[in-house]
Amino acid sequence: MAYYLVSAVPRRELLPDLEGRLARDEFLPLQPFGRALTRSLRDARYRADGVAVWEEEDYCRPPLAEEREAVLDQYFDGLKVERVEEGAGWQRIDYLPRLFPGLVSSA
Repeated sequence: MAYYLVSAVPRRELLPDLEGRLARDEFLPLQPFGRALTRSLRDARYRADGVAVWEEEDYCRPPLAEEREAVLDQYFDGLKVERVEEGAGWQRIDYLPRLFPGLVSSA
């Protein structure tokens, strides 16, 4: 299993839709990545430049291929990944404000 620090430009007009879908746990049934994707997006942060960042675990080659096709490419542009050790990505972004402050990771 690999871990990535993901950065992407959110499509701002679609963020309310994404937040609602996360709140309703709509991505949990997606196999094999639904639980990890839901947890990661609920805990996503945003930088001062408006770019969203989060840590994601993934098994795909190229990274996040299934997640992009099913969810991410609908809500984000310019997705980039950087390989990190588990938890290291979260440590780097923990101080940033949450993208969805009303959501907590329970997945």
